[in-house]
Amino acid sequence: MNGAKRSERKNMPLRMKEMPELERPYEKLEQYGESKLSNAELLAIIIKSGTKEENSIQIANRILLMTKSVKGLQDISLDELKNIKGIGKVKAVQLKAICELAKRMNEATNIKIQIKEPKDVAGLFMEKFKIENKEYLKLIILNTKNYITKIIDIAQGDADRIFVSPNQILLEVIKAQAKKLIIVHNHPSGDPTPSKMDIEFTRKLLKQSEVLELKLLDHIIIGYDKYESILSRKELER
Repeated sequence: MNGAKRSERKNMPLRMKEMPELERPYEKLEQYGESKLSNAELLAIIIKSGTKEENSIQIANRILLMTKSVKGLQDISLDELKNIKGIGKVKAVQLKAICELAKRMNEATNIKIQIKEPKDVAGLFMEKFKIENKEYLKLIILNTKNYITKIIDIAQGDADRIFVSPNQILLEVIKAQAKKLIIVHNHPSGDPTPSKMDIEFTRKLLKQSEVLELKLLDHIIIGYDKYESILSRKELER
C-alpha cells in the first residue's frame, strides 16, 4: 500500500511549494523583477493554482503552446479558455481581463509615438519579429500630425506569404475615421528585401488609398535587425 502511494506521488507534478524558492514565479518576480520571468511564469502567476496532474507553470506552457504565442491569448475566446483543463470560469475571465488591459495600455502608449521616418516604425517591431516564424501584417493608423492612434493586427500567413486585400486594410482606416496609414510586415527569413508581390501589393494599396483620399505613408518590411521601406524604393515608380 505504501509502495503504491509512493509510486503515485512520484508520477505527480512538482508542486510550487516543492520547487526551490527562487524558481517559484512569485518569489522570482519579487527577487529579480518581472522582466526576468518567462511568459509561462508570468501566466502561472495569474493562473495561481494547478491541478493534480499539472502545476500552474505546466498549464501555462500548455496554453502558450495552444495559442502559438503570448499574443495569441488575445485571440482565444472566453469559452475556449473555460474549457481548458485547469482554467475554468474564474481564471478564464481573469485572463481575458488582463489581455484587454494589456491591449488598452498598448494603445495608450502608442498615441504618444510620432512617426517621422521609417526607422521609427522599424524600432517598434524589430525585437518582436525576431522570434516569429510566420509572416504578420500590421496596420498603423496615425493622426494628422503622424502620431500613432492605433495598431491593428490585420493578418498572418505562413513563412513567406500573407493573404489580405487592400480593401481590408483601408476599411479599418475608414472605420477609425483617420486619413493616414502605414503597413508593416515581417520576413521570417531575416531578409527584408521586398518581393515582387510585396511591391505590387503596395502599388495597389497606394492607388486605392489615393482614390479614397487616404495617405499611405509607407510599407515597412522587417527582417533580422534590418528593414526596408518600400515607398523609398524606385521599383514603386515603375
